[in-house]
Amino acid sequence: MKDLLPLWEIHQSSGWPQSVGPNEGELMTLDTVIGGCVIYYLESAQGLDERRLDILESCLADLDALLPELEGEASAYFQRLQRIGSLLWEAQRDRP
Repeated sequence: MKDLLPLWEIHQSSGWPQSVGPNEGELMTLDTVIGGCVIYYLESAQGLDERRLDILESCLADLDALLPELEGEASAYFQRLQRIGSLLWEAQRDRP
């Protein structure tokens, strides 16, 4: 959790990367959905429910498949998003 919040704050203050490529729509959706999971987790006393965990897991798999196609600023932006999603997954799984 200690790494999640600072990364999330950096991500929120970052602008959308230039030259995302042909998968921009899908990447935008993944950014929105993973971000929504982070916000829900941070604001909810219960954390993520099973449905949201399934969605997060699916988004991370989709993002992993798209990362090799990205370069430069877009690659850094979505690698950070992938790390945020992974940290969220780990934080949720560590909850009692």
